[in-house]
Amino acid sequence: MGIPLALVAVGVLVFLAFALLPSSGGGAVAAEPAAASVAATEPSAPPTVSASADPAPSTPSATTPAASPTAAPPPSVTTPAPKQPATAAPSPSTATSSARSAPATAPPAGRIRPGASYQGVATSYDAADGNGACSFGPSGDMMIAAMNFTDYETSRACGASVLVRAANGASITVRIVNECPLPCAPGQLDLSHEAFSKLSDLSVGRLPITWSLLSPGTAPAAMSVRYKAGSSQWWCGIQVIGHRNPVAALEVRTGGGWRQLTRTDYNYFLSPDGTGCGGSLRITDIYGEQVTVDGIAVEPDVVQPTRVQFARH
Repeated sequence: MGIPLALVAVGVLVFLAFALLPSSGGGAVAAEPAAASVAATEPSAPPTVSASADPAPSTPSATTPAASPTAAPPPSVTTPAPKQPATAAPSPSTATSSARSAPATAPPAGRIRPGASYQGVATSYDAADGNGACSFGPSGDMMIAAMNFTDYETSRACGASVLVRAANGASITVRIVNECPLPCAPGQLDLSHEAFSKLSDLSVGRLPITWSLLSPGTAPAAMSVRYKAGSSQWWCGIQVIGHRNPVAALEVRTGGGWRQLTRTDYNYFLSPDGTGCGGSLRITDIYGEQVTVDGIAVEPDVVQPTRVQFARH
């Protein structure tokens, strides 16, 4: 009985040892921390992965912003481009506006400016009846001259009175009625034989001179207007005659205000679509003075007197 009881006792002890082993083994506890540690690491790892994954999205998104700025410049570069036309578009209207308002102050005088003195040479030509490129017609006074091509400036010099002085002290006043084509040099005046002979003998050929613009007191009491042959209500050319000072601009009245006409080298202002033909005219001289003329009918090739004249300067 003693031996079996001893064996039973040993068996109970072994059983108890195996029964107690799982509950007291540090492996599971260690595993838990290990798992906890892994779990603790994993949360950090995902953030890391997430962070490194975020950079990828953030890289595209950084690229997108980068692309956006890059895309943004083109629009901003392109935007100015549309703005250029927009700025350019007002220019015509600005130019039109300035063309209408400039005479109220003082239009550009062109190459021949009041108060300026010019140097050149005088030559002479046979002026015949005194008609020339300015289309004034025959002249009763042969103290006339042709202006060199450059200073003629598309007939802007037509009708100007010019005081010419020679080195020998002689002087003469002439009216510009013609153009001296190239190779006439800037500053050169081609005088009628009658005018040149007042300064020197015709045999001299070329005479050094100085000259300047005048605003003569001997001008007609009033200027005249002439419509070009062939003018009508659909097309017309308008010319000013007998003006004291050179004409800088001619405008016609329209429903929207004044419209400046283009000048030709034969000294007419053209309205190619008939605008303003037969209506009111506004004429401006190189000093900025404006005169308005009403009641001039479209009568081709007829000199029609007005009641106005530019002031003397």
